[in-house]
Amino acid sequence: QVQLVESGGGLAQPGGSLRLSCTASRPFSQYNLIGWFRQSPGKEREGVSCIATTGDDAYYADSVKGRFTASRDNGANAVYLQMDSLKPEDTAVYYCATTYLTTIDSGYYCTNPRISGYWGQGTLVDVSS
Repeated sequence: QVQLVESGGGLAQPGGSLRLSCTASRPFSQYNLIGWFRQSPGKEREGVSCIATTGDDAYYADSVKGRFTASRDNGANAVYLQMDSLKPEDTAVYYCATTYLTTIDSGYYCTNPRISGYWGQGTLVDVSS
């Protein structure tokens, strides 16, 4: 098992930026993919960005493409989500997750948030003026 802890959420103004962090209790290299997902009240959980633990495989939801950037630091067992040009519709609880499945890519992982794996407790992002 692995424990994931997110941080960096908070209040931001529209057009502002936040950087989310996710640290793991075990090396991410032991898993295949890392994902950032979010869930707003009354909505289903959706994939925001998913990246491979090695290599360049990466996926971004259309709603965040060009505004959000995911990155990883394998040495620190950490992943990050840089969120720029924030919009009110980005308001949600953001979760970090990882899966050990090796037969899927980042796009499949992000578009299927029910895939088995490990999840953090989430961090709230509130974009409002």
